[in-house]
Order: sequence, then C-alpha cells, then structure tokens
Amino acid sequence: QVQLVESGGGLVQPGGSLRLSCAPSSNIFTFYNMGWYRQAPGKQRELVATITSSSSTNYAEFVKGRFTISRDNAKNAMYLQMDNLKPEDTAVYYCKATTSRNSYWGQGTRVTVSS
Repeated sequence: QVQLVESGGGLVQPGGSLRLSCAPSSNIFTFYNMGWYRQAPGKQRELVATITSSSSTNYAEFVKGRFTISRDNAKNAMYLQMDNLKPEDTAVYYCKATTSRNSYWGQGTRVTVSS
C-alpha cells in the first residue's frame, strides 16, 4: 500500500509563505500524476495544482501567480510553494498521487492563514 506523507503546514499571517512537502513511500516515478487538493471547513475538497511525470503543471485559478507546484525526483518528493497567502487559503491540504491503476491520498496538513 502506497503511503503519502505531507508536511509543512502551520499558522502564517496574511501575505506570508509556506512550503508543503509530500513524500511517497514508493518511487515517485510510479506516479504519472501528482497533485495538491484542499478542503476548507464546511466545503468540498478542491483541486489546487497538479504536476505530471514530465512536469507539466496545472493550477486552479484562485492560486495562479501565488502557488508553485514542483517535484524533485532525486529527493522523491513533491512540493507546493505558497506565497502571498490569504485567509481564504485556510484549509487542510492533501497530497494525491495517481498510478495507472490507483489513486492515493495523504492524511493532510493543516494551513491556517490568520493575523
């Protein structure tokens, strides 16, 4: 069973930055697509950004220009650099990884943007 471990969440002031990390228990080359999703209290989980094995990226409109998704195959990890954070970015952020057969989710890391 593949496990995904997220880290890097926390409390940050508006305008601040955080970098989330996702470390899979299997080789990152296993996944043709990886991504970050988030779920705010009382809301449905939504896509934030995705990255393919060839590093093609896709972003939700509400994070374009502020968030950057990346993957480091040598470190077997995926990242989400979040800049200019806003209170509405407050949510639990989840890592997702997809193979040809299955999709896997991490347990989530909480991000709180508040002054």
